[in-house]
Amino acid sequence: MPFALRMHRGTGRVVTGPADSEGQWAARIAAIATTRDQAAFAEVFRHFAPRVKAFLMKSGADAALAEECTQDVMATLWHKAHLYDPSRAAVSTWIFTVARNRKIDLLRRYARPEPEDLPWGPVDAPDQADALAMQQETTKLAEAIRSLPEKQRLLIERAYFGDLTHSEIAAETGLPLGTIKSRIRLALERLRHAMM
Repeated sequence: MPFALRMHRGTGRVVTGPADSEGQWAARIAAIATTRDQAAFAEVFRHFAPRVKAFLMKSGADAALAEECTQDVMATLWHKAHLYDPSRAAVSTWIFTVARNRKIDLLRRYARPEPEDLPWGPVDAPDQADALAMQQETTKLAEAIRSLPEKQRLLIERAYFGDLTHSEIAAETGLPLGTIKSRIRLALERLRHAMM
């Protein structure tokens, strides 16, 4: 079982304990959805907010946009936790998909011209084909990730959604670095084939 370092709530000391499993994150999202559990939300926020911000900055957002987007993602999680379907995606996949979509929305909003810059006359309808293609690609990728062998899927989620280096994953899981690199390489190859 993977282990992680965490702060003991009573003493403030760092202790070693089992790392949170996907089932535990799904249970926290369910608690937010059904009972508005603030403690569950605080745990999800503490874990995912810094990772979402780092993910957004790695994908080209500046610090201000990443911070705004992260806050929006966490607010969305609080208000729309009932929309999460554990049979369709892991919690991390769902949260990072919301983050990516929110970033796109914010970039579009900031790119809109001021009213005085708008052209006169009929305006073409927005191209929904691109939006549909992106949604289909996201769904296909989520399915491809779900279909990976569990050992590969967990490492992909930690590396790409959890924003951990291979060395950090090795320290967290206790697996040899070579094993981690090999499993991630195999998983990426499977994903490439699935997305063709």
